[in-house]
Order: sequence, then structure tokens, then C-alpha cells
Amino acid sequence: MVRTEQLVTISAEPAAVAAVLLDVQRWPEWTPSVTEVRRRESGPLAVGSTALVRQPRLPPVTWRVTALDPERGFTWAATAPGVHTVGEHYAQPWAGGCRARLALTQSGPLGVLIGTVTRGLTRRYVALEGAGLKRRCEQ
Repeated sequence: MVRTEQLVTISAEPAAVAAVLLDVQRWPEWTPSVTEVRRRESGPLAVGSTALVRQPRLPPVTWRVTALDPERGFTWAATAPGVHTVGEHYAQPWAGGCRARLALTQSGPLGVLIGTVTRGLTRRYVALEGAGLKRRCEQ
């Protein structure tokens, strides 16, 4: 298993940060690590919702929401032969606002290999997401 995690302190309430995280189609507006998110269903993000995500230098991936707390954030997962990837996007109360936890975990026989080979890019993208989320929520 290969895990990349970023903690970001944000001067905003957790529910406000969660609202930005849950609005996945607007991620390209605030993070350069995502160029497009296309939801497969209409309505609010919910457990079972799917979205096609495009990122620079990576193939498009379809993610399925596996857990969701409207006040805190969500988890989604993507699978491919030999690879299972989990993305976590949560905000928790913290002194003067909240702390966002953004994480990506890759597992499976090929997941470990891919996670190791792309570790630098993954760290960069998670850091860009954290910085963009902070800017967006503190505007």
C-alpha cells in the first residue's frame, strides 16, 4: 500500500470547506491538479455517485463515492485491474477554523507499483489540491 496525505489548516468552518470539497465539478476552478470532473448523475453528491476525473499527465479515472458526511467531506474509490485507489477529502474542527485532510491510498499488486512510480506526481497534486482548497475557502 502507498499512501500520500496532506493536512491543511483553513480559516473556515468545516461545513464550508466540506461544501467546496463536495462540489467536485468545480474543482478545476481552484486546483490545477484537476482539469475536468464530469458527474455521471445529477443532484448532490451521494454514496454511489460516480464521476470521471481528468488530471494532467494521468489517464481519466472514474471514481465512486463510498462514504459521505455532508458536514465533513467524502471518500471515493477507483478500481482497475490490479489497482485499488481510495481518495479521502475531509475537514475537521481545528483551532480558529478547520484542518482539511486530503489523502490518496493505492493498493493491489499493480497499485503499489504505480503508487511508487507516481509518488512524486501524487504528492505534488495533493499539495496543489490543499493549497487551492485553502485559497478558495479563505477568499
